[in-house]
Amino acid sequence: MNGVFYLAWRYLVWHRWKSLTLTAAITLVMFVPAAIQVLIDQTAEQLGARAARTPLLIGARGSPLELTLNSLYLQSAPPASLPYAEVDVIRQQGLATPIPLYVRFKSRNAAIVGTSLAYFDYRGLGIASGRVMAVLGEAVIGANVARSRNLSVGDYVLSSPESAFDIAGVYPLKMPVVGILAPGFSADDDAVFVDVKTTWVIEGLGHGHQDLAAPEAARTILKRDGNNIVANASVVEYNEITEANRDSFHFHGDNNRRPLTAIIPIAKDNKSAVILAGRYQARDDGVQLISPSRVMNELMATIFTVRQYVVAALSLVGVATALVVILVFLLSLRLRQNEMKTLRYIGGGRWHLALLAGAEVLMVVAIAVLLAALLTWLTERWGTPLVQALIVS
Repeated sequence: MNGVFYLAWRYLVWHRWKSLTLTAAITLVMFVPAAIQVLIDQTAEQLGARAARTPLLIGARGSPLELTLNSLYLQSAPPASLPYAEVDVIRQQGLATPIPLYVRFKSRNAAIVGTSLAYFDYRGLGIASGRVMAVLGEAVIGANVARSRNLSVGDYVLSSPESAFDIAGVYPLKMPVVGILAPGFSADDDAVFVDVKTTWVIEGLGHGHQDLAAPEAARTILKRDGNNIVANASVVEYNEITEANRDSFHFHGDNNRRPLTAIIPIAKDNKSAVILAGRYQARDDGVQLISPSRVMNELMATIFTVRQYVVAALSLVGVATALVVILVFLLSLRLRQNEMKTLRYIGGGRWHLALLAGAEVLMVVAIAVLLAALLTWLTERWGTPLVQALIVS
């Protein structure tokens, strides 16, 4: 028996390129479906972990999935807005600490997140360089944004218009970068963070302009009525908030009516969370409280169903590959007729020849199984850290 395996091994070594090709094909057929399952499981775990760290989320009534993707993963179109007054409602109840979110605008492909400083503590985000925003118009950017655009503290980012045909007259806001976040390997790495009021300025709900009482602004004045001054459209509005013009920025209307896309309520304890959920369940004024974990579990269930179809398709590819491998071995045996005759002349029986062919197949498959198992283990162990290292390199 040892002689049979020795002859099989020597044959595979002699025809090394054919052996390597067959081994690689079988390895990939076994490794790819396993790797897909491992990576999907790890991705689901990471997405689920972010949702689990946000037990509750408040937003306007609508699609819970859209609200979750926009607020937690900074993806998807912005959901319907709710008034900022809801923040005061949560504070007055004393059951949770509200973190406002306004995720509507972008700077190129990076979401601009209007929020409060409590967001950084809640997400465990550290500052790699610079500081957090302190006044209106300042921005803190994620690690990926800084890397991809080669930005550093002191540079600027611009908000992008929502439409190329925006006729509202809202200019892109130029915002100084005062801080860069340390890599968190989450959606926050791809975002630009500002104060909520800064996003309202981007929307045009607040603005700054030249002093209408100054002599150089006289040509823009339409009417004076005591302290009220009405100017025409030629008045110069600022698209950058600086130390010199910051005091000129102001908002019109009631602050409580300005929009948010979501609120993250940080409940004091489990009892407070249950009471808060019950109160929002009873409300019928267009505001909802959802559990992001439940929403993401439903999404993951759909993804796992799709994964089953993908794995089934890859299994069919595996069957086809196995048939091709068998065909290769059969054709190889046919081409080796003279070799087999020689083995029979020196005393090898049909049983030994069958064992020789089986040993060759067994060796190739065994090596492929070991390689596939090793690659799968490496994917499970280092797949996510490797992707994260490539992202920040």
